[in-house]
Amino acid sequence: MKSYQIITFGCQMNEHDSEVISGMLAQRGYTETEENPDIVIINTCSIRENADKRFFGTLGQLKKVKIANPDFAVCVCGCMMQQEHITTKLRQSYPWVDVIFGTHNIHEFPDMLEEMFEKRAAEGEWTVKQVRSSKEFRVDRIYEDRAEIVEGLPARRLFRHKSFVNIMYGCNNFCTYCIVPYTRGREKSRHPEDILDEVRGLVADGVKEVTLLGQNVNSYKGKTKIDEKTWDFTDLIYALNDIDGLERIRFMTSHPKDLSDRLIEAFAKCEKLCNYIHLPVQAGSSNVLKRMNRKYTREQYLELVRKLREAVPGIAISTDIIVGFPGETEEEFEETLSLAKEVCYDSAFTFLYSPRKGTPAAEYVDQIPEETKHVRFNRLVDIMNEGSKSRNAAFVGRVCRVLVDGPDKKESGILNGRTEEFKLVDFEGPEELIGQIVDVEITASNTFSLRGRMV
Repeated sequence: MKSYQIITFGCQMNEHDSEVISGMLAQRGYTETEENPDIVIINTCSIRENADKRFFGTLGQLKKVKIANPDFAVCVCGCMMQQEHITTKLRQSYPWVDVIFGTHNIHEFPDMLEEMFEKRAAEGEWTVKQVRSSKEFRVDRIYEDRAEIVEGLPARRLFRHKSFVNIMYGCNNFCTYCIVPYTRGREKSRHPEDILDEVRGLVADGVKEVTLLGQNVNSYKGKTKIDEKTWDFTDLIYALNDIDGLERIRFMTSHPKDLSDRLIEAFAKCEKLCNYIHLPVQAGSSNVLKRMNRKYTREQYLELVRKLREAVPGIAISTDIIVGFPGETEEEFEETLSLAKEVCYDSAFTFLYSPRKGTPAAEYVDQIPEETKHVRFNRLVDIMNEGSKSRNAAFVGRVCRVLVDGPDKKESGILNGRTEEFKLVDFEGPEELIGQIVDVEITASNTFSLRGRMV
């Protein structure tokens, strides 16, 4: 059978989609490789403008491969395919792309791929001219949304000892800067029984840690199959906490407006729920948050942080922040800086605002100049790095339980792993420890990681 390579841009949701694509292809007999694959699948992201540029740059490079090897196949999927202006550009200017599919019909991809190969086989030997303009053999299906969640799809995990688990799909928040509700559709929650069964199966296969995924996991509302009783996200956490053999639970991403007192309490009561939360703030000014349609204020966000640290004093908090949102004044940006100092985050993803076609904010007239964005971005990063460095320094001398992920890519004999607080730890040890949880004394720290020795 043919070989394939998946190139993934974007978030953990995209990463897990790629694991599913890989699992489906492996089930059909395809093999994964990075050396001269027969098929390349690009799983796209539409959150940032930079991802768009990288996608089209990669696509341009693959055209050269295809001209040199007419049997080579190029497939594209992901969030960018749910944007009409992107797919129109692909269909008109990239006729040599073979398969196009979206976020709602991933489960159909293996059949679409084989349909494309059947069309090719019926044509016989290809000419260079056909390769350059082969859209007549293309298979192209994109759905606006999908009413039902397709269960039971295989996944080829990156790690044997940990796994992503989707608990819901889509988003109903419509933040004015965000394209996700348009590319992933409305919120749909899986039945809790299906989630629990999947996690039990993963644990039986050696998984120690699961990360629950959704555009907004703490708005989860899943109905049971028998009595249609509605579970919220905290109900699901408590049920997962009772699964024998599962050792760690994480989740990504949560929305501050849906972070309940009961979920905060679960951090203290559920021993398997890791002492870590990703809590995107996006901006430190209530005025900017209102223009973003985030549905909380600066004061409400800071109160959530206070409650989290009161319930679990050592909890690690990371965040997302957008710099240069349309209309952001210098005073409003200063509010973001002061919030970052006050919270003192363990880590942060900081972004320059980039307009996304189809979102309200893209039409705002008071766009911030790029030079101003970059100056503000650098000021924010300096503060964030100071916070990360100080939070990491507090770990020196502590003994942490580290789930070992694998060998360091640069330093021989060194292993990498994560603490409950999602801190990256480097320490010396044998590769037989990969997938195990070990005690590591932290001996040194820097801005982005810790160093330790096994106890």
